[in-house]
Amino acid sequence: MALMITDECINCDVCEPECPNQAIYMGAEIYEIDHNKCTECVGHFDEPQCVQVCPVACIPINPQHVETRETLWQKYYRLTGVVPVAVASTASK
Repeated sequence: MALMITDECINCDVCEPECPNQAIYMGAEIYEIDHNKCTECVGHFDEPQCVQVCPVACIPINPQHVETRETLWQKYYRLTGVVPVAVASTASK
């Protein structure tokens, strides 16, 4: 599931630097999240960092981009170039 920023955003600038995937950017009026880059911090942190720092709680799950935890891991691998341990072990044989 990718996250989204609602129009309750106050443009406080705290979420953007917390995103390890650089998925958060300034939109026309408020910050937005690129669902192609958002992994909900899977692979980086236990919880989405933008949600943790948001003072107005305006970052819910985007219902139009529902993804499984496995899909988020696959996106993390694609974005970072990290090879999953099981794949790396099989490739070295």
